[in-house]
Amino acid sequence: MTLEEKIGQMTQIERKDAFPDVMKKYFIGSVLSGGGSVPAPKATAETWVHMVNELQKCALSTRLGIPMIYGIDAVHGNNNVYRATIFPHNVGLGVTRQRIGAATALEVRATGIQYAFSPCIAVCRDPGWGCCYESYS
Repeated sequence: MTLEEKIGQMTQIERKDAFPDVMKKYFIGSVLSGGGSVPAPKATAETWVHMVNELQKCALSTRLGIPMIYGIDAVHGNNNVYRATIFPHNVGLGVTRQRIGAATALEVRATGIQYAFSPCIAVCRDPGWGCCYESYS
């Protein structure tokens, strides 16, 4: 593996920058859709699957053929997908966390995405932090 390939494999880029030529030229190892990062307005699960598969084909077409990992911010459910279930901030989840986690996992896998930042229950340890309602501690 060349130095450029190693650097590319350790690099995660935002979806909006993940073009076929970028994936191939820089050997990108991971792509992430942050909150609101969608392939098209009102993108359906089918639209997501097509996009993820096309990016994966690019990754696999490089000299080493290493698959890329695709991730998504789904802390409120897989809300980047049109008509997916949206959940409240973590502080409002209460004891529903297991059902919400299972629902989010199902909706994320339906898009072909391999990993997600998903809903969790956490205790805010620093109320001075402006986003205490989204505790990740």
